Amino acid sequence: MPEPTAPVITPTPDVPEQTPSQEETNARLARATGVVALGNVTSRVLGLAREIVLTNLFGASRAVDAFNVAIIVPKALYDLLIGGHVNSALVPVLSEVAARENRRALWQLVSVLCSLVAVLLAVIVLVLVIFAPQIVQVIGGGFDAPTLALATRLLQLTAPALIFLGLFAVLSGTLYALREFTWPAFAVTIFNASIVVMALLFAPPVGMIPSLTPSGVTWEVARPAAGIVAVTLGWLVGSVAQLILQMPGLRGARLTLTLRWKHPALKQIALLYAPVMASLVMDTLVIRTFSYNLASQTGEGSIGYMTWATTLIQFPQGLVATAISIAILPTLSRQSALLTEEGQQAFKDTLGLGLRLATTLILPASIGLFTLATPIVMLLFQHGAFNAHDTAMTVMALRLYLIGLPFAALDLLLVYAFYARQDTLTPALIGVLSLGVYMAVAVLLFPRAGLFSLMIADSVKFVVHALVSAGLLRRRMGGFGDQRLLLTIGKSLLAAGAMGAVAWIITPLLTTWIGTASLIREVLLVLLAGGISTAIFLGIAALLRIDELRWLGAMLRRRLGR
Repeated sequence: MPEPTAPVITPTPDVPEQTPSQEETNARLARATGVVALGNVTSRVLGLAREIVLTNLFGASRAVDAFNVAIIVPKALYDLLIGGHVNSALVPVLSEVAARENRRALWQLVSVLCSLVAVLLAVIVLVLVIFAPQIVQVIGGGFDAPTLALATRLLQLTAPALIFLGLFAVLSGTLYALREFTWPAFAVTIFNASIVVMALLFAPPVGMIPSLTPSGVTWEVARPAAGIVAVTLGWLVGSVAQLILQMPGLRGARLTLTLRWKHPALKQIALLYAPVMASLVMDTLVIRTFSYNLASQTGEGSIGYMTWATTLIQFPQGLVATAISIAILPTLSRQSALLTEEGQQAFKDTLGLGLRLATTLILPASIGLFTLATPIVMLLFQHGAFNAHDTAMTVMALRLYLIGLPFAALDLLLVYAFYARQDTLTPALIGVLSLGVYMAVAVLLFPRAGLFSLMIADSVKFVVHALVSAGLLRRRMGGFGDQRLLLTIGKSLLAAGAMGAVAWIITPLLTTWIGTASLIREVLLVLLAGGISTAIFLGIAALLRIDELRWLGAMLRRRLGR
């Protein structure tokens, strides 16, 4: 599921807004950041718990691959048809209606959107259920017959979730437009919690079954299909639960089902979303299918390795890039609307602060996760049916993904800077270019690198996207101004590099000192190695006088009232 992201609300000239003071702006941003960051933390933790449950119950098995194929289809369609609308089209239009007209007009528009989305997605769900075997064959062409049959069954269970996901997108976008962040922020948390609860309550425990081999009888791990069905039902239950969670924030709303779908705002939404949808079509219908098809040809558990690695990547990506974007993007939108020289300089300064702050946080997070990848994966996943080979494969996939993580974090801010300037076409075109690069690199490296060609291609994709975005945005803005970006990158890279070197040296020493692996010892190893490495980074950062970390510390102290 895509994580909830902050809306970009641009004031219109017909409804002038009173410009808040800088202190009021900071306070508003701090409150929004705190709420969404807390939602991100809890959703990431529950998402990690979901993967831990899957690894313990099923390991890197065909059952998990079938489950991932079954959920990627509704996820892809959600991203394509609904999810991409929230930031680029739904929230700006709903905000404009709420500001320029009244709540009654807003509820009328939301009613039209909900009715249209429900009918459209119901038809799509019917198609998915009927043609599930053919769809699964396209995505998982490398699977054997039992896995294809299981994936087909699971897809028919997950398909109805698309309706609830679509309605959730409309209602959460409405809450964002009303500047109500709490309920959407915790939607993914309850979604992941539903999967975990259903798996723990209804998935049969892993057992051992005898297998006859030429050398005698051996015992193998049994992974009953009924267990993955319970997990799949949890995915469906979670889509309903997160929709219900939005209802308290919509108290007083007057929503009705209607077949009158002619509304001037629908055209406005379509025009805003058209460039975004072009790149999403490429990503959801071509790139994801392409990636999963290649991965399915590299052996059992390959899609699982991709999923577990990306789950870990989402922690620093979500907590750094997403949190900073939520805090800065609304301000960028207001500053972009000011056509004065002061407004444009403020835009550069705000974007520069975001880029510098993202740099100082994402570099140590990336390098730390890279060096401690093995003990972290062992701690979180290597239990039950998940073995040492699975750990090695997941670690390699994770490290290759991490190469592109700093570029991905900075790229998110650059793309949203284009959106703040009401330019959705340029990021879409850059996205198509980078996805073409991704496919070319993956195909070129696949004969030698196999599964890992996809991770390498993903990192190259983000490098290309970030560099092209930075170059074009710099040209449009007439330069970034004196933002000290290179200086901050250099200082942060030096401090993070020293931290990584220390972590690389002390981790095997601590492993030998701690002794035989167990859950407690694994926790102790990660805490000690991570704590020492973090202290090294903070110490060197203080010596180098990285201003962004000091600014962040001061902001947190103000937030805590100290």
